[in-house]
Amino acid sequence: MILLGSYCLYVALAATALAGALAILASWKGRADILDAARNAVLVATGFTTLAVAGMVYAFVLGDYQLEYVWANSDRDMPLFYKLGALWGGQAGSILFWGWLASLYAVGVVIRHRNDETRQMAPTYATLMFVQGFFLTLVCFIASPFERANVIPPDGRGLNPLLQHPIMTIHPPTLYLGFVGMSIPFAFAIGALVSGKLGDAWIKRTRFWSILAWLFLAAGNILGARWAYVELGWGGYWAWDPVENAAFMPWLASTAFLHSAMIQERRGMFKVWNMLLVITAFLLTITGTFITRSGLISSVHTFAQSAIGPWFSGFLGFLIVASIGLLFWRRSAMESENTLDSLLSREAGFLLNNLILLGGAFTVLLGTFFPILSEAFRGVKVSLGPPYFNSIMTPIGIALLLLIGVGPLIGWKRMGWGALRRLLRVPLVLALAAAAILLIAGVRHAYARVTLAICAFVVSTIVAEFARGVRARRSSSGESIPTAIGKLVWRAPRRYGGYIIHLGVVLVFVGFAGAAFTSEYESTLTPGQAFRAGGYELTFHGLRERTAPGVETVLADVKISRGGKDLAILLPHRSWYEKSEQLSTEVAIYSTPMHDLYLILAGLDGENTASFKVYLNPLVSWFWWGGIVICLGGVLVLLPPRQRRMAG
Repeated sequence: MILLGSYCLYVALAATALAGALAILASWKGRADILDAARNAVLVATGFTTLAVAGMVYAFVLGDYQLEYVWANSDRDMPLFYKLGALWGGQAGSILFWGWLASLYAVGVVIRHRNDETRQMAPTYATLMFVQGFFLTLVCFIASPFERANVIPPDGRGLNPLLQHPIMTIHPPTLYLGFVGMSIPFAFAIGALVSGKLGDAWIKRTRFWSILAWLFLAAGNILGARWAYVELGWGGYWAWDPVENAAFMPWLASTAFLHSAMIQERRGMFKVWNMLLVITAFLLTITGTFITRSGLISSVHTFAQSAIGPWFSGFLGFLIVASIGLLFWRRSAMESENTLDSLLSREAGFLLNNLILLGGAFTVLLGTFFPILSEAFRGVKVSLGPPYFNSIMTPIGIALLLLIGVGPLIGWKRMGWGALRRLLRVPLVLALAAAAILLIAGVRHAYARVTLAICAFVVSTIVAEFARGVRARRSSSGESIPTAIGKLVWRAPRRYGGYIIHLGVVLVFVGFAGAAFTSEYESTLTPGQAFRAGGYELTFHGLRERTAPGVETVLADVKISRGGKDLAILLPHRSWYEKSEQLSTEVAIYSTPMHDLYLILAGLDGENTASFKVYLNPLVSWFWWGGIVICLGGVLVLLPPRQRRMAG
């Protein structure tokens, strides 16, 4: 298995280098036959990379502990589900997985764009092969997952207990699909810069890939937040951890690009902006990968410091210099076909949207790297925690939320203030009414009250957009309201899918607002004792023990009741993993649409005494539902317009 996996990776790297060289030659000569040869080499590289990955998976399933990576990340008692997830549970395996996904994406480009122009596609393939080749080089020579162990042990050390959760078998590959997916629009952008074909063609080619990568990034961020919420046991879902930030930054930049690309398609504007945004989005994915693998920044998610860090920093530095150099070289060929006619126009709204999103990404980037910067300039490593991020990102988020509501109401090119005032009249009245109701209800937190009022404003504008379309369809065809809504979305998925995404963002912000009212309770109990948390009564009935191979678990039996009515039995617990010698705490959650009761077994004192911590988290379920709605809207936006579906 060691020889097979290693040789497959060497062949894959050679085929990747050959594909890149042929693509460069095809770009220089302008010959389609050479580009076809490059495509064939891409397929060969993908085939051998897939064989290497299959070999690694087989080694995990078989329990082949002569491979040091298999020994370090699995054991015989682990369920098959987690053995499969162990592929990306460590440093070397995750890089192999990155390279494999890059090869699969490259095959997708080969299939989808097999008939596209040689001059544009050749440098695009060369860029993809350069990125793929970097990761294959790492697993061939720097961090091989097929490294032989010095001594073959009878059993493995086991996967990190924090990673032994169903979400962590889904979250990393979802996020990687987003990270790797951003290399496709980046490659098309570089292809356009090298070939000089800087019109709208490259934007249109990247649309599918950009939305797909954005969708995976969105889903990955939501899944990561969910994992943190149910697994880390601190009561929240977002702590501005460096690795959380690493996933969030490219999502912000790609969101800006997707909005800005519409302006270039429709008005021939923002050409330099779009190049800069797509390059930034991809560079931030490499930055995020560097954060998790360099070991320079501490996080519960990051790997230990290794030899990979300098390689990533060099790779990132080269990408920055090469990309900016190409952009500077072609800057004169990217003049806008139109100018900004008015500050009160949709184009100006998108420009403001871009500035806010990039400002947010820069804020997060600065806060993430501040410990390194402070140590370099002051000799003291100082971290910036949630207060820094919240103080800046909260107003940025509120500004974006407001723009989501106002933007669709503003017309293209130019709009009169009177027309805008008429469109804003009803949404503003609803927002002010919501603010007044919240004030009467006792909501005193200013940011929360403003956020919820703006949420009402945005929902009203989204409903108005759907209502206008429904009225038009019903007046012409007499359809029922549900039928009219369905056909609106089906015939214009890009437009109405975007509105659904905006609705999901509103739900997420409702969840954010609820975090302002979180309350915390603590108590130490013996069996039969109870304590109150908010309007709930929690009665401790005692401890249970549960034993599984390699894992010893202590569970606390806690009954939840309210107003004399029993609601649920919660079982928060703590598990000791013998092989890895690690303790894991698992929370128990009682969820309602208005709040979560979040119960932690904080400690054990003797045989029958347990300490508990309880968080009451208002509106947190709205955050999860918002994430689902965002992803559903993203799937709709991926659909081609009805005309192309019918033609296909």
